[in-house]
Order: sequence, then C-alpha cells, then structure tokens
Amino acid sequence: MTGKLVAIVLVVAGVLAGGAMYYLQVHALYDRLEPRISMTLDLPDGGATRLSIADFQGIDSDSSPLRYRACFTVLPPMMDLPVYPAPTPLHAPRWFTCFDASAIAADLAAGRASAHLVEEDFRFGFDRVMALYPDGRAFVWHQMNTCGQAHFDGRPLPPGCPPAP
Repeated sequence: MTGKLVAIVLVVAGVLAGGAMYYLQVHALYDRLEPRISMTLDLPDGGATRLSIADFQGIDSDSSPLRYRACFTVLPPMMDLPVYPAPTPLHAPRWFTCFDASAIAADLAAGRASAHLVEEDFRFGFDRVMALYPDGRAFVWHQMNTCGQAHFDGRPLPPGCPPAP
C-alpha cells in the first residue's frame, strides 16, 4: 500500500508541476501592452519616420526579448519602406489570436506582405521587425539578428556589429 501511495503522490506532483509550468510559459509571463497611436520606424540613412497606427494589440514579457508581438493597422498604408532581408515571424501564444506566425510567414514568402526593420538592435542582438500588408495591416515581432546569433553561439562578432554587453 505504501508504494501505491508514493506513486500517486509522485504522479499528482508531476501533473501539478507540469500544469504550473504550462501556465507560467503561456499565460503568466505575458503582459498586455497599452494601446498606441503611433510607432517610430528606423530608416537606413540613420533617420526615423513616425507611423500613425490604429487598433493596436500587443503583448510582451520581461523574461525574454523574443516574446514581443503586436498587431495593428498603419494609417495610411505605406509600402515604400526599406525591406528587412530575412524575416522569421515567431509564434505567439494561442490566446493572442491576432498574430498567426505561420500565415504571416507564408504571406511574406509569397509576396503578399513585405518585411521592414522597425528598430535595429533595440537590445543587443535583437531587431524589431514588421510585416506590412498593402491594406495597412501590420504585425511586429522581435527577431535575433546576425550579431546576436554569433554572440550567443560564442562565435566572433561579424563586422559592423556594436560591442557586445
């Protein structure tokens, strides 16, 4: 009987720990962001342009720079922005329904949307990237850049990277 009790306690503890880990990763560590009416976009010449936006929804977390996601509409739609070379939208939690990384990636690959750099190295090794549709719908995520990939892999930084922290 003691062995059965120990087994039950271990199974229940494992289920509770697994449920707590799931909740922490998918729900608890995310914060909803306050609505915004504008966003600043970096330009290749070192300048910046301000985009007017509507219907902003966003989430972020202090636990990782890769957890940021945002959905909004650019007013008016602007398509003559510099293109980001290798966009890779990252999946959002299922409950953040406005952001579908698979659909965004497919639309970027098919040319139905274009990717643009919002902010380069907002934190060392990470860029803020936006997918923009011709109708003005936009989706933003954080993506590790080549400097961050080299740094976190322990390789020497490529030329042109800012100094690592």
